[in-house]
Parts: sequence; C-alpha cells; structure tokens
Amino acid sequence: MRCTKYIWQLSRWPQWDYDLRDLTDCLNAVSRAQGQLFSRLSVVGDAVRVQVCLAALTQEIVQTSAIEGEVLNVDSVRSSVARRLGVEMGALAPIDRHVEGVVDMVLDATANATNPVSVERLLCWHAALFPTGYSGMTRIRVGSWREDDMGPLQVVSGPLGRQKVHFEAPPAERLNTEMIRLVDWLNAPEPDEPALIRAGLGHLWFVTLHPFEDGNGRIARALGDLLLTRADGSSQRFYSLSAQIQRERKAYYDILERTQKGSMDVTAWLEWFLGALFKAVEQAAVTLDQVLRKANFWQWAATIPMNARQIKVLNRLLDGFEGKLTTRKWLAIAKCSQDSALRDISELLSHQVLFKSEAGGRSTSYVLRDPELI
Repeated sequence: MRCTKYIWQLSRWPQWDYDLRDLTDCLNAVSRAQGQLFSRLSVVGDAVRVQVCLAALTQEIVQTSAIEGEVLNVDSVRSSVARRLGVEMGALAPIDRHVEGVVDMVLDATANATNPVSVERLLCWHAALFPTGYSGMTRIRVGSWREDDMGPLQVVSGPLGRQKVHFEAPPAERLNTEMIRLVDWLNAPEPDEPALIRAGLGHLWFVTLHPFEDGNGRIARALGDLLLTRADGSSQRFYSLSAQIQRERKAYYDILERTQKGSMDVTAWLEWFLGALFKAVEQAAVTLDQVLRKANFWQWAATIPMNARQIKVLNRLLDGFEGKLTTRKWLAIAKCSQDSALRDISELLSHQVLFKSEAGGRSTSYVLRDPELI
C-alpha cells in the first residue's frame, strides 16, 4: 500500500505552480464584482459604508469561528466591532474576553494590512485567540509554535479507533525555517503573483504548515483577509470570505485535502478560492441593499417616538429576522413583560410601523412596514 505524500514533502515545495490562463475568467469575474460593489459604495454616505463594514466584519468573525465548530455570540461580536469602529449602537453587549481576542486578530489583519507580517505578529494573533491558554478543556501552547512531543500533528475525523487521517503537518523541527520563508514571501516588495492569487496562496501555505496546536484555520483565513485587504487598497472590509466558506464548508475541506495530497500545481485550489470570493462579493451587494433599506426606514421613522425595546426589535427585523414576529418572540428579544410587549406592539401598529399579518394561525403575527414602499 502506497504511503500518502503531502505537498510539503515534495522536492519543489513551496514553489507553487498554477495555470494563469485557466484562472483568467475567475479573476475577471471577481474584479468585475468588486468594481461594481465599490462603485456603489462610492456614492453612498460614510454612515452607510460603516454599517456595511460593521456587518461584514461581524460576519467574518462569527463565521471563521463557526467553520471550526465554535459558536460566538453575534451580539457580543457586533458590539465589540462597533466599539472599535466608533459606531453608536445604544446599549452594547457585555464584553466577552474570548470574542475580544478574535476581534483583535481580524481587525489587526485588516485595519493594519499594509504593516509587515512578522513571526511575532502571528504569535500575538494566536495568543489573542486563546486568552486563557486553553482550547476547550485542553491546555495548549499559546503564542508559540507547536511541538511534536505527542507525535505528528494530524487532521483527523471519525470515531476513536476508526479515524481517517485527512492531513499530516510538517515536523515541528522545520517550523522556524518554514515560517520565516513564508513571512519573507508575505513581505516581498514586488510580488510576482497577482494580488488575488497571493491571497489564495497565502491561505493555503499557512494552513499547510499548521504551525500551532490549534487555531490554524482561523489564522490562515485572517492572513487571507490581510492579503485581500492589500489587494482592495482599502482597510474597510465590505465582504466576508469566511461566511462564504462556511456556506461551502464541506467543499472547502475537500479541496484543501485534495490539494495538500496533490502536486505543486494548485490551479484547482485557486479556482475554488476565487469562486468563493466571487460569491462573497456578490453577497456583500445584498448586504448593502439591506443597509440602504434600513437607513431608508429609520429616516422615515425619525419623528415617531419609540423606546429602546421597540428600536431593538425593529433593528432585529431589519437585519433579517427569520420566521414570524409574534408576541412571544417580542418577549424573548426585548426581555420585557407581556404587558410591555403588547403596549409596544400596539403603539407601533397605531403609527403603521407594524401591521398584523394577513396569514391566519394559532397566534397573531406582525410584519414590518416595507422600507421599499416608504
């Protein structure tokens, strides 16, 4: 039985090969989508751009953790990002030490993308991800490269005793040399590769080295965001690649595994990466539409007296509320008594902000006035 050979074991590692002709259509599609998005953003106000940026960064932070099976509180993430951006949000969610660390890493990668990448900076990102020194219930080395004292680092799945090995990382003894080589490539003054290609290669290169005991995927995606920010020429982020990767999580892991067990020709990986990036930019256009609708609604509602509970629930509806709004859901979101909820809803009905749904059922539901009809 032939043993698996990973790309880091090949004699030409890490001399990446790809067919630029095969990627031309993908690169052109992403560039057109970015151009259309940035053109639309250039004619809206600063307040709208900041809201789109807030939405994109919140998605990026929540979803890069979700890819690894970790669920972050969306309100905590949004509050933390809003604090950094100077966005007024009313009552902010309590500070979550773990959320703050992920936010610190992603914002450093994007807001400071033009700063050189250093070994120390990557180690600081890792320390920010694991402020307690634990990953779940397991104590890990934080802010330093992994060691192989428990054997080679492997990415596995399946029940104990019948686990499938998807990937084995390079030996720890190679990491200092390998990471210095990667950092030198990241800081090259005149890169040979197109900027978007570099983002895909940097992501793949880091996750293949897998230099930490945990957190490699999140840091690889942050590094990709840093390179995408450089490519965009703007520190403001308006789309989330991690959100798109989460939507295609299985395909993401499948293409990574095939690439890491393949040759130095990574055209297929770059094609998948650029395809995901194109979809992420398209989704950002949808987010922009939502922000514009929300701004239009609040401009119309500016003279209507509302309390903090009403504003909170309406913002939740405007941000894409799933399902029907009922009195019970109002209670859960606003955290108030039933009498207060009924009074809040009644006031909004009288101002024609809310309408009773025409659909029948066991409980009355409400719909928000359509911002596009205002």
